[in-house]
Amino acid sequence: MVHEEINRLFALQKANCEKVRAVGASARIAKLRNLQRNILRKKKDIEQALHEDLRKPSQETGLSEIYPVTSEIKHAGRHLRDWMEPRRLNNPLVFFRSRAHILYEPKGMCLILSPWNYPFQLALGPLVSAVAAGNCVILKPSEFSPNTSRLLQQLIEETFSKEEVAVVQGDPDVATALLDLPFHHLFFTGSPEVGKIVMRAAAKHLSSVTLELGGKSPVIIDEFYDLADAARKIVWGKLINAGQTCVAPDYLLIPESRQNEFIRLSLDCVNRMYERPEESAQYCKIISPRHLQRLRRLLQDAIDQGACVETGGDSDEASQYLAPTILSAVPPDSTILNEEIFGPILPVVPYRNLEDAIAWINARPRPLSLYIFSKNSSTVKTILDRTHSGGVCINDVVVHFVNVELPFGGINNSGIGNSHGYFGFRAFSHERAVLKQPKRGSMTFFYPPYTEKMKKLIEWTIRYF
Repeated sequence: MVHEEINRLFALQKANCEKVRAVGASARIAKLRNLQRNILRKKKDIEQALHEDLRKPSQETGLSEIYPVTSEIKHAGRHLRDWMEPRRLNNPLVFFRSRAHILYEPKGMCLILSPWNYPFQLALGPLVSAVAAGNCVILKPSEFSPNTSRLLQQLIEETFSKEEVAVVQGDPDVATALLDLPFHHLFFTGSPEVGKIVMRAAAKHLSSVTLELGGKSPVIIDEFYDLADAARKIVWGKLINAGQTCVAPDYLLIPESRQNEFIRLSLDCVNRMYERPEESAQYCKIISPRHLQRLRRLLQDAIDQGACVETGGDSDEASQYLAPTILSAVPPDSTILNEEIFGPILPVVPYRNLEDAIAWINARPRPLSLYIFSKNSSTVKTILDRTHSGGVCINDVVVHFVNVELPFGGINNSGIGNSHGYFGFRAFSHERAVLKQPKRGSMTFFYPPYTEKMKKLIEWTIRYF
């Protein structure tokens, strides 16, 4: 029955695609502003849903869930007319008298599969881009955040017609049913393992994809950077949402001589920010008992192999709590240093010189983010020149994600394609190349019969054009 409803909804939207495509910038902006009004009207409901799913404090919900979406909407409202304009291009001289431009056209039927860790923001952020680009969308939110998923469905039904945007809830079988359909574009946020499943499904229909995945985003602190500043920023970025953030610092590389001081400063930061985390209304819970068990296994495996728990390690299944945890002396082959943590555990890995730190990063799959703490421009350039990552933040963590002027996305294992702002608009658009030739275009000089004179003309063209 669910599959029949999914097929009916898909057919309904497909029949409406051309009508949605024809809508101009003003009407698209009006839709997005209506979405923003409904978001602000439901602000208390959003805060409540996220508190029930993740025990998020309202301030964190405002900062990390609502603001990124309203920021995307406002940015699109200011720039969408320019984005939609055909982009004129210069021609090679061999095409003199020709005109070339790019048209930005909606891809058509789009599927957004959103995750549970930021269930509001990571569902509606891509949706803003898809609507701005003129697409029809089916959104499948995560079943692990049911309260937010229900709220999303209410919000979308109050804002859009089902012929344009619809929410489909359900378990992985529902996602599988959706992936069987011939969408023109798939946008997925989640783990690399599930990303491979999405990409295989896309291959059946040759659908384009945007994959926002994860990975082990490293932090490098050099030998001179202010440790108090670095510790405060890293602790915040690691513990927001209890570490369940795709761009969270995954592990820290630090000079051997500075490790103990950093750990001491980090403990002070944890105490100042959360006091007693197990009782704090400022600290989120782990999303589910299953995810808590996974984090416990990672932690225990590291301890069994000789890692030292500098702070934390405590957990409580009833409240789905895992304490902010810092590890030292972690064996390089432990699972926690080779699998994305996605929780409030920070392994601290000492290095002797910058070469060792760079080699450590390059020995692992390319991460979604790289964080560099250094005031030395030569050090920063060396790290940038010799590593790969989806994005980089210098002297801070996480905050690059909410800059709508920057493309956000991974590379290889950490993702394919970009989102946010103009780059999100492009992700959901087809860049259609258009070349207009005059009646006697330059290429007519090269039509057969192929004479010696033409041969010389071709050789001259090759040499000079």
